[in-house]
Amino acid sequence: MAVHHKRKKKQSVPVVMFGVLALALAALGAAIFLLVRLSRKEPAAVPGTMTPQVAEQTAVSSATEVTATATVFTATADSSTAVSSESTAPGAVSSEALTTASAAASSAAPASAATTAPAGTVTGITLTFYSTVLHVGDKPVMPIVTMSPANASNKQEIWQSSNKAVATVDSLGSITPVAPGECTVTVTSVSNPAVSAEVKVTVKGADTQPQTTEGSTVPAGRSDIQVINGITYVQGVMIANKSYPLPADYNPGLDANALAAFNEMAAAASKEGLKLTICSGFRSYDVQKTLYNNYCNRDGKAAADRFSARPGHSEHQTGLAMDINYAGDSFNNTPEAKWLADNCWKYGFIIRYPEGKESITGYKYESWHVRYLGKDWSKTIYESGLTLEEYFGIDSKYAG
Repeated sequence: MAVHHKRKKKQSVPVVMFGVLALALAALGAAIFLLVRLSRKEPAAVPGTMTPQVAEQTAVSSATEVTATATVFTATADSSTAVSSESTAPGAVSSEALTTASAAASSAAPASAATTAPAGTVTGITLTFYSTVLHVGDKPVMPIVTMSPANASNKQEIWQSSNKAVATVDSLGSITPVAPGECTVTVTSVSNPAVSAEVKVTVKGADTQPQTTEGSTVPAGRSDIQVINGITYVQGVMIANKSYPLPADYNPGLDANALAAFNEMAAAASKEGLKLTICSGFRSYDVQKTLYNNYCNRDGKAAADRFSARPGHSEHQTGLAMDINYAGDSFNNTPEAKWLADNCWKYGFIIRYPEGKESITGYKYESWHVRYLGKDWSKTIYESGLTLEEYFGIDSKYAG
């Protein structure tokens, strides 16, 4: 039986070529797909720039961190990008990030610009006077300092003189004239050195020659009365009343010794359960002028003259007088008023306008008005039972 062998069919060349072509096309398609994917991928961030997502996040978070000078974004020729004016390298951000960043900056900038000091820090200083004219040989003067806010935890002060050869100032703010000239005395807050206040100091030479003061009536033959630089002294005690005015430019502020004496007196009263405060201390000529004119307009000149001094005639301008607690008749019958009448002389003060002495002093009874003389003179006047006018033999009457 014959055996027949099957002949294998030879594959054709076209089939092989088709398979190779298919593989090539598949590879090409994969390459194209990959290129498309890569072309759609977000560009990598360049150092110094921000991607849109980062820019938006940065803009939102910066709302609580933006400084007083907020970053400003400016649109470039491509409306989808912006450049930070504070960036050293240009950075691309989306227009959405531009809008968000601008809104965040403009809403947050005012808050940071109005920076507030920590609680308890001094933010302001006011003084009872900002200029003073002194003469060589005058007693020291001291402005009263008020620091704000009232609840500041550290109200310590630093005092400095711009020219110690003209005037010196101590740690309490007591200004002492040294030689003719001008200088500036500065008080600065210890807790906040950015806060300060200044006093312009003018020092003139001593003038010991007697002068005639307008409105004064110095009795003839009174060698114990001197008028120095327009100020009247009787046996060395400064006088300011209806007969003896002060110069309009006399502006000493509250006397340092008088203030120290008041503090001593207030401490003593406090031990007895009483509280003493200064409700009115030094007043300048101009302040007194305003007060007096207001009283005249309200009550008439005759009535005003009984309780308010004309400008230049007020004891408050001497820097040696104070109104205690409340300047009004309702103070007369208080425990504090009685305590003052009985004890103020121990600390260098007298009740300047006692009851029943209006025809002599020129003013109605003022239980709240005390005058500093020093402990020697206050003891002498108190024990005499006399007013200053009675003790020194002077009057208190306006010239016209």
